[in-house]
Amino acid sequence: MRILVAPDKFKGTASAQTVAESIRTALGDDHEIFIQPLADGGEGTIEAFGGSNRTDVVSGPLNSPVSAQWRLHGDTAIIEMAQASGLILAGGLEDNDPIAASTIGTGQLIAMAIERGARNILVGAGGSATTDGGLGALEALYPLERLREVSITVACDVATRFVEAAETFGPQKGASRSQVRFLKRRLERVGQIYLEERGVDVLQMEMAGAAGGLAGGLASVGASLVNGFSAVSEEVELLDLIENVDLVITGEGNVDKSSFEGKVVGGVLKLADETKTHAIVIAGNFEKSLSYSAPIYGLTDEVGAESAFSQTQKSLEYVAKKAVSNWGKGR
Repeated sequence: MRILVAPDKFKGTASAQTVAESIRTALGDDHEIFIQPLADGGEGTIEAFGGSNRTDVVSGPLNSPVSAQWRLHGDTAIIEMAQASGLILAGGLEDNDPIAASTIGTGQLIAMAIERGARNILVGAGGSATTDGGLGALEALYPLERLREVSITVACDVATRFVEAAETFGPQKGASRSQVRFLKRRLERVGQIYLEERGVDVLQMEMAGAAGGLAGGLASVGASLVNGFSAVSEEVELLDLIENVDLVITGEGNVDKSSFEGKVVGGVLKLADETKTHAIVIAGNFEKSLSYSAPIYGLTDEVGAESAFSQTQKSLEYVAKKAVSNWGKGR
């Protein structure tokens, strides 16, 4: 039997590549397995495109130097803003300074990509420490004339509007209530500046609030904003991969309502339904009150929370074998 394993990451425990390889290890002796790690524009986007092949030192979110990985293939660059301006680099929400956190390092990576011949640049906008509206990134990209011959696409993992980013994501980046109010006012002013200087109204633009407004900032200089899962799935030709197998296995760390709002699990299940391909979902946890179009297994339900977190790969192998066995019996 031909099986495609196409998961997202299990955040905090296993990358999408690790998840896919664990499931392949469990099933490879009995089936023909194909793996395609996926992402929705957040962390793991580079991995979905084949992994990084460049590392450069740039300014981190709080201005300390960081080593950021990215990918250059031909004239196409893949950049994850979390590699340069991510919350983890700022020490998490406890140590982050949500007012000072800047996207300048992401802009530096884009500038480096252009200098090395990239003419098509995909920026994954997820996992940010920042709510600067992209000001830091644009500062690093001056003179902006260099962008005229470059196509920039921002893969967004949320549909949040520009100013909404402050209230929606500010607290997740360590912002207090008063800081959220400040960040909201700042984004309102930044949006006005973009409109006055460039004639682009990012304030009402869907997805412009991704990565604390980085998406909107880049949109103000001509970038296209797209759903992250759609961008990744089209690039890896996921529809063709699913059409040519008997079963697709997908999953992520936590499956809930948001998983069906432009993210990996919902996207894979939709494509499986369109192609009439059988599907299985393996998650760390999943919301029991939802109705699912495919069998779903939770690691915590099957092996317990402790094993699910401390022995994620072994847990994935066990659950994958069980899931495929049960599916085979029910055919």
